[in-house]
Amino acid sequence: MAPADADLRNTTLAVLAGGEGSRMGYPKAEVRLGGRPILDVLLERFAWPGPTLLVTAPGREHPTGWRGFTREVSDAEAGLGPLRGVLTALQHAPTPLVVVTGVDMPLIGRDQLAWLAGQLGDRADALGLMLRRGARVEPLPSAFRTGAAALVRRMLDTGRRSLHGLLADPAIRAMDAPDAWGERTWTNLNSPADLDGLT
Repeated sequence: MAPADADLRNTTLAVLAGGEGSRMGYPKAEVRLGGRPILDVLLERFAWPGPTLLVTAPGREHPTGWRGFTREVSDAEAGLGPLRGVLTALQHAPTPLVVVTGVDMPLIGRDQLAWLAGQLGDRADALGLMLRRGARVEPLPSAFRTGAAALVRRMLDTGRRSLHGLLADPAIRAMDAPDAWGERTWTNLNSPADLDGLT
C-alpha cells in the first residue's frame, strides 16, 4: 500500500536530469512531450506533496521547467553518470527518504514512486531499494535513505560508477516490481525513435 500524502511530505522526489542525450541529439531535460517541456509534464504527473529536487550536471543547469521544483542542485563533478546524481540528491535532500527517477522515464507515475517510498519506509534496516523485473534489476526508479550517501561516495571514490554496483552492499536490496505496473511503465527515452513511440 502506498503511503498517504502526509507521509510523502517527508520524502524527497529527486529527478535526475543531467544526461547530455548524445543519442537524442540534445540534453534529455530539454525533451518536449506534446509540445510541452518534459519537466513540466513530469511535475504535473507526479503532483508530489513533498520536496522536489532537480539534479542537473555542470553546464546543463536551469533546463526549461526547472523553476517548478522546490530546488535545483548540480553535480559537483561532470561525467560520472547517474550514480553521481544519486549522491548529489542524497547530499541535498531535506528529508530522510529520497525517491529517485530519471527525466527520461516519462511513464513512471506518482503511484509507483509512492509505493516504492512506502516499501523502503517499511524496511528500517535497508539503506536503499531497487526493483527487479525477472532477472533484470532496474536502477531507476529507486529509493534511498540519505545515510546511503557514504556508500555511494565510497563507490565513486574507487572508480565504480554503476548504480547496480550498490547491490553488492547488503543494505541495498532488490525486490520484485509489481506485475501490475506493466511494460510501458519502464519506457526510457534514449533516442528520437523512443520519443516518437510515445505519440
